[in-house]
Amino acid sequence: MRQVAGLISTYSSDEFGICSALYELGGMVVMHDASGCNSTYTTHDEPRWYDMDSMIYISAISEMEAILGDDDKLIHDLIETAEELKPAFIALAGAPIPYMIGTDLPAIASIVEEATGIPSFGFAANGMQHYTRGVSMALSAVVDRFCLPDLPKTASLSVNILGATPLDFSLNGSVDSIKGWLKESGMEVNACLAMGSTLEEIQRAGQAHVNLVVSYGGLKAAVILQKMFGIPYVTGVPFGKEFACRLADRLKRAAKDSVNLTACQKNGTSTQKDGGLFLIGETVSAVSLAEAIERETGKPVRALCPLDTESFLLRPEDLTAPEEDDLIKNLSSAAGLIADPLYRALCPAHAKFYPLPHEAFSGRIYDSVNPNLINRRLSDLC
Repeated sequence: MRQVAGLISTYSSDEFGICSALYELGGMVVMHDASGCNSTYTTHDEPRWYDMDSMIYISAISEMEAILGDDDKLIHDLIETAEELKPAFIALAGAPIPYMIGTDLPAIASIVEEATGIPSFGFAANGMQHYTRGVSMALSAVVDRFCLPDLPKTASLSVNILGATPLDFSLNGSVDSIKGWLKESGMEVNACLAMGSTLEEIQRAGQAHVNLVVSYGGLKAAVILQKMFGIPYVTGVPFGKEFACRLADRLKRAAKDSVNLTACQKNGTSTQKDGGLFLIGETVSAVSLAEAIERETGKPVRALCPLDTESFLLRPEDLTAPEEDDLIKNLSSAAGLIADPLYRALCPAHAKFYPLPHEAFSGRIYDSVNPNLINRRLSDLC
């Protein structure tokens, strides 16, 4: 049966992707949903919740407000709270209820911005799409609205990191390791969207020479930054030693030649047959890790991508598998599977399972054993 997950979990939703992407930027993010739905995000998908303050709220829409289509209370609450808290911006994230009753979130955001003078966004999320779509909506809106024009380029080769959230990179030091790897490779970090950088730093994104897209959620922001400032982008995550070196070379080449590149794409068509080792995950991370493992161990690895993607992000041997049935079919002849522990139910009995936690899939359950694979040897992974 299509669009049904009977054996595995589901990925974090688009509204949670919005919250995760905007968490550190000083804005007020309001999920327009029933009371209590915010706890699903804060207790499962947000590892920063207990150690870092953020203005993440729920509108607590009532049954009667939904039936009558009454937006007045929401607008009043948004204006009153914003005037008290003075956020840098206001973001209103949609959910299933406003989606079903046709709430015009961009229009509400426009009313709130006119009343408060605070930049406001209405995101047409519906809680039924993947988190990658929410991250994409949020980051693209931020760069489109806040990036300052006509800034000079930095003196040294600098990079914006696009698409970094704990949903893909947890809090295991991976993002800090990416920044450290860039510095070791002779590059500086201009801004990171959106972990470890302030909104003021992100406003100066146009000063960078090249963008590093580390997840699908950062791709649209990269396209916008290229249109605004002519900044080329490279897709990839620096897993392993050899692949990290290749990715660094691609960044320098992209900056020099003003071309977009991916560190993973191969020419020609796939010659790999069924079977072998499979890896399930977010597109950019999964393909990067598959390529990194191949380069270090010689083992062929195919990425299975159940989330949003673009064809140019994939190698010829990689596959999209948006449904549980697709995954089961593709894994039937697998010799091994690298995936979040909750995917173990899909691993054939004859195949070896290698657990690799993914926060967006299993939440914080496996945080204590989620490894940092950035610029490190991968021989022990599989």
